[in-house]
Amino acid sequence: MYIKKILLAIVGLGLVAAVFFANFVYKTMLKPNTAFNNESAYIFVPTQATYQDVRAQLEPLLIDIETFDDLAKQKKYISNIKAGRFEIKKGMNNNDIINSIRSRNLPIRVSFNNQESLEKLAGRVAEQIEADSLSLLTTMTDEAFLKNNGFSLATALGMYVPNSYEFFWNTSAEGFRDRMLKEYKAFWNASRLKKAKDIGLSQDQVIALASIVHEESKQAAELPRIAGVYMNRIKVGMPLQADPTLKYAAYQLPEYKDTVIKRVLNVHKEIPSPYNTYLNRGLPPGLIAMPDITAIDAVLNYEKHSYYYFVADAKRLGFHKFAKTLAQHNRNAAEYWRYLSSQGIRK
Repeated sequence: MYIKKILLAIVGLGLVAAVFFANFVYKTMLKPNTAFNNESAYIFVPTQATYQDVRAQLEPLLIDIETFDDLAKQKKYISNIKAGRFEIKKGMNNNDIINSIRSRNLPIRVSFNNQESLEKLAGRVAEQIEADSLSLLTTMTDEAFLKNNGFSLATALGMYVPNSYEFFWNTSAEGFRDRMLKEYKAFWNASRLKKAKDIGLSQDQVIALASIVHEESKQAAELPRIAGVYMNRIKVGMPLQADPTLKYAAYQLPEYKDTVIKRVLNVHKEIPSPYNTYLNRGLPPGLIAMPDITAIDAVLNYEKHSYYYFVADAKRLGFHKFAKTLAQHNRNAAEYWRYLSSQGIRK
């Protein structure tokens, strides 16, 4: 009888222990532990982050951070932090959350277009991935990388084809740059390379001209015609006389810092710069801004015509009037200058 009581007591204690253990497992592993109402929340774990860094992001998202701590220790997540962007879905339990932030790094879409310089591109990209703008710019301007891949500081911006790309948030500066080199090479496929060869321009020259064309007009339908004007000038040895290159040259000077040139004047045509296409024949040494793909393809597929001149159309703002002769162009230009003067635009 005495032994029977002992056995019953042992069984009872075992049941209590089992209930306690089951409750512990439920609370730490199986009980939903999210405190937000949206369908999902995201955390961004930096490279070399500590558990405390992750915990600080998780605490406002969880009902009970202490049970999460307990399971994180048991599953050794505390000493095995992974960098990246991770999703926590509403209703997840601690076990689900740990599995997600340990092994399900989610990609993001990185987008950029029409950046005026490597500095601005680095700043734009740094807003979207972990790498900071300084490390990105340092990597983008690395002389050994540029030389090994056929670029210079003047042409380096042309390596970055504006578009949207899928990256992991924790991509390094070098990882971003190297991936964009691959995208550049993919962009310049056999068809585009052949078209560049057929029109007698290198890849860098196509992009330099496309940057001018893109600055001249944002009307996609006009771009091949504008490109055709410049190609006609190149063929006969005329200076390009592209006003966007004068603005670019001016903006490099201290006196034009933080200014906006609305009207190109004769003084701008005298600026000593390799980008001044009034003083220098041919294409400038590099692009003046990042052209979009439409402008690049407009150069490669430029319209064949007999126009050598164009000027903004005062009656259809955003569009241009094209001319075959200088006399006709001067009439068109005078009409546009009168419009600028009527608007009080003097410089």
